[in-house]
Amino acid sequence: SLTDPPEILKILQNWVPRVSPYFDKEHYTYAGHQIVIQESIEHFGAVVWPGALALSQYLESNQEQFNLKDKNVLEIGAGTGLVSIVACILGAYVTATDLPEVLENLSYNISRNTQKMNMHKPEVRKLVWGEGLNEDFPVSSHHYDFILASDVVYHHTALEPLLATMVYFCKPGTVLLWANKFRFSTDYEFLEKVCNIFNTTILAEFPESNVKLLKATVREN
Repeated sequence: SLTDPPEILKILQNWVPRVSPYFDKEHYTYAGHQIVIQESIEHFGAVVWPGALALSQYLESNQEQFNLKDKNVLEIGAGTGLVSIVACILGAYVTATDLPEVLENLSYNISRNTQKMNMHKPEVRKLVWGEGLNEDFPVSSHHYDFILASDVVYHHTALEPLLATMVYFCKPGTVLLWANKFRFSTDYEFLEKVCNIFNTTILAEFPESNVKLLKATVREN
């Protein structure tokens, strides 16, 4: 329910000062691993947004409540791949998805940060919200324990397909963890729709960053 008070948190400055001369690389540390993320200024999806930092931090500090080890995890709108990399470090079977034009940078970051680790190898796949879901991700063979989403809601026209995608993948037993910076009235309207469809809890708020982190599950009739 939305009545339980959320945890009030701050996004920790856990990225290390950049030693790299390149402007396009950010260094983070999660779950004891240094993660180097290459950003791309051409695409929205290729920059690390605050929701990704909030969700990564939350997954790291709440491993007992949300144990990702050996779980099937799907990230939608994976962007630079930071959240997927953190989920992978925490032991999940990760499928990171995004639009075709983001996949090259996403694949690069994921393989670079996970190749030497003794963990399940993550998969990177194209997913255009609301399109070809039955064909590309048939329900019979694609069941996810967790759906992760960060900063997927901003000023864009794909909000209806995004909601349809969340509904498609959220089966009984699936937990959707969604972190987002709330800026516009459209963001709050989307939140209202999520609350109308799913059982929704605000787990944490990061007031300095205007980020809310929500957990949503299917309503069992």
